[in-house]
Amino acid sequence: MRVVVQRVSSARVTVDGATVGEIGAGLVLLGAVNREDTVEKIERAADRCFGLRIFNDDAGKMNLSLSDLRSQGLAVGILAISNFTVYGDAVKSRRPSFTGSAGYDDGREGFHRFVQALKKLSAESEIVVQTGEFGADMKVELVNDGPVTLIIET
Repeated sequence: MRVVVQRVSSARVTVDGATVGEIGAGLVLLGAVNREDTVEKIERAADRCFGLRIFNDDAGKMNLSLSDLRSQGLAVGILAISNFTVYGDAVKSRRPSFTGSAGYDDGREGFHRFVQALKKLSAESEIVVQTGEFGADMKVELVNDGPVTLIIET
């Protein structure tokens, strides 16, 4: 699984003009399932994203996770959005190839597992997990905080 992680001060995703997911401060996760991913790899990607220490502490260093912020009483969230183009490969051509991405059904099932793993991880700390709509034409608006953008791959 490959996930583009963006630290945000706010984000939302709409489908046909209707908001389907929205968060304030937190993480936007643009995730794609690889055609060879296992449940273990998908769950490891969720765990890695959830535990990332990319929020600033009092000294201004990226040293805090979502759970740390939540324990300080701050409202934080995760907006997970399926995005098979994260596996786009344009090394050999100007037209990207998406052969690394899982097919529609496997991608949908894998992304659902990813979201469920995130929800399980966030349940204790009451961190909100919102999603886009798998396979839909989504419009994503976000304010990247920092900017901080990472790529996680399992």
